[in-house]
Amino acid sequence: MSGNKARLDAISAVINYKPISEPLNFAETPTKELFASNVFSTAVMKQRLPKPVYKSIMNTIQKGAPLDTSTADVVAAAMKDWAIEKGATHYAHVFFPLTGLTAEKHDSFLSPNGDGSAIAEFTGEQLIQGEPDGSSFPTGGIRPTFEARGYTAWDVTSSAYILENANGTTLCIPTAFVSWTGEALDKKTPLLRAMKALNTQAQRVVKLFGDTDGSLITSTAGPEQEYFLIDRNFFLARPDLMTAGRTLFGAAPAKGQQFDDHYFGAIPERVLACMMETERELYKLGVPVKTRHNEVAPGQYEVAPVFENANVATDHQQLLMIMLKRVAEKYGMVCVTHEKPFAGVNGSGKHVNFSFGSATLGNLLDPGDTPHENARFLIFCAAVIRAVDKYATLLRSVIAHAGNDHRLGANEAPPAIISIFLGDQLTDVFEQIKAGGAKSSKVKTTLNIGVDTLPPLPKHSGDRNRTSPFAFTGNKFEFRAVGSNQSIATPLTVLNTIVAESIDYIASQLEAESDNLEAAIQKVLQEILVAHGRIIFNGDGYSDAWHKEAAERGLANLRTAVDAIPEFGSEAAVELFQKYHVLSPREVKSRVEVKLEQYAMAVTVEAKLTARIAKTMIFPAAIRYQSQLATTCANLKAVGYSFDTNTLDRVTELVRCLQDSTAELETALAHEGGSVHEEAEHALKKLIPAMNTVREYADTLETIVADDLWPLPSYQEMLYIK
Repeated sequence: MSGNKARLDAISAVINYKPISEPLNFAETPTKELFASNVFSTAVMKQRLPKPVYKSIMNTIQKGAPLDTSTADVVAAAMKDWAIEKGATHYAHVFFPLTGLTAEKHDSFLSPNGDGSAIAEFTGEQLIQGEPDGSSFPTGGIRPTFEARGYTAWDVTSSAYILENANGTTLCIPTAFVSWTGEALDKKTPLLRAMKALNTQAQRVVKLFGDTDGSLITSTAGPEQEYFLIDRNFFLARPDLMTAGRTLFGAAPAKGQQFDDHYFGAIPERVLACMMETERELYKLGVPVKTRHNEVAPGQYEVAPVFENANVATDHQQLLMIMLKRVAEKYGMVCVTHEKPFAGVNGSGKHVNFSFGSATLGNLLDPGDTPHENARFLIFCAAVIRAVDKYATLLRSVIAHAGNDHRLGANEAPPAIISIFLGDQLTDVFEQIKAGGAKSSKVKTTLNIGVDTLPPLPKHSGDRNRTSPFAFTGNKFEFRAVGSNQSIATPLTVLNTIVAESIDYIASQLEAESDNLEAAIQKVLQEILVAHGRIIFNGDGYSDAWHKEAAERGLANLRTAVDAIPEFGSEAAVELFQKYHVLSPREVKSRVEVKLEQYAMAVTVEAKLTARIAKTMIFPAAIRYQSQLATTCANLKAVGYSFDTNTLDRVTELVRCLQDSTAELETALAHEGGSVHEEAEHALKKLIPAMNTVREYADTLETIVADDLWPLPSYQEMLYIK
């Protein structure tokens, strides 16, 4: 392929790429010694803190006891000494504002000593509380500009860590972020509140089963991360990728993903080197990454960790995205986490595996070998079924944003209709309960492959369903509809809260009839399955038949983010969050405002980029080709050669349509502002259709205009040149 000079330079840079640094010596330090080496972990605290202080901190971490702030000075001194030994000069309170990104404020340990020297200080007060600006982040009206005070509060349940840089290290302290009024300005605070609510309600049920040790019941999460790696030279030559995170133009390549040859294929050498270093850095930070592989789309990959407590998993997930992007640059690539960076090929999700349990009781969503006899599991599983059905639109709202609209329901991700896949075994058990009582469970069998030299394989009692947005996968539920670019904090906040509400409902029913617990369990399970069994669907979520059936079942189909986001502020949602002290009505309203505003802003940025790229890059390339064709026609006509002008006519028509559609897009962009909901509606109904029209003509021109004139790196180049 020829290409213009900018594209040829980019291709040359890819071909002649050399790593920025020397290869790492991975054999120098065994992985088990590397893991959590930069974490102020409980093991480090046990070594460095006085026994009473350590026991107090562990009481908070393991049992949810209130934090004893009198220990803060001792902890801060030990943390400072540990960090300085590792080269730290600064500490940072790390928090997660409503942007969905990670924020941090760095302060030096050094303080002037009055005699011209300086000493390293870090007090308990500095550990516990920081003060970033509370009005410069999205607040949804909670903090106007003239009321700027906000606080970060130390989250002792998530370990501090050292973040390395070529020129030094920084002590990072996970925190919550609240306003001067005490309202949550972040994504972590509601999650911690929701986890508390889940523990409170779950304790009521386990006590009915005789489990009275009071061990903290926490939700756990294991979020899988899908992403694309694109050579940095191509990335910088694409203003749309650089600014919007996705390509706003691009004709489909001759070969896409139709051969399924990229999925689980051999990982390209440069990509694998990047993955290995990313994993090494994450191991140092205690992030338990486990799996890596090629994903379905060319240029797409996945990394997955093992389970952790939900708030720690949330912190680690943010770190994982940061590290993917940071290390990719060292290898001359850019990590793209947008849900749909390339039209026509698979987008990226973030499958959040969700469960809950305690140190003594284990995983409360583990059915065991005979789930029909595991009453405690059946109760908690039924609670999830009821929660997902009752609050399906709320669940849909937390995965709603501009990027995910391009992915959901696109035959690569679950549909926008929320449903639960249970699998054959559990569906059979619950159907028996519904009919009067479960007597048996389908047993696991052995799969004989038919080759003597291959071992027989234990066969699960049920298949998997990748088209389901919320699927049971053995001992957990997998929320498959979460977008790859979003924080998992809010989805987990909602899951914890709605499950807490369902457990509350069940516990109240069982406590009222605790003298005949077995009958009470059967009764409440039957009631739930009759009222909420409609949410269970084990079939093909991609099919048109399911959309029709879901409508007949009364399941909501909120197709766009603009349809779904307001559900977060519905009367039922406000009442739910308020009842369990997760979000106040004002905090709920603020999040709806922020999500709608972010949707409108994201689409508006894309629309402006579309117009600018169309006018300044694609239109000039097209008219140059048009001029070349016209000159050729004129020359042929001058020598009396008979010819047709089909290509010139086609290009001329497409150029005219490109101009007209760009003008219409610019007219739509001149819209006078209204409420955030009106702006989001305008973005959905006016800007997106206008952008799509511009793209249609531009992408057609890409397939006609001479390749050496086309200004943008093509899909074929970006997806396949590694």
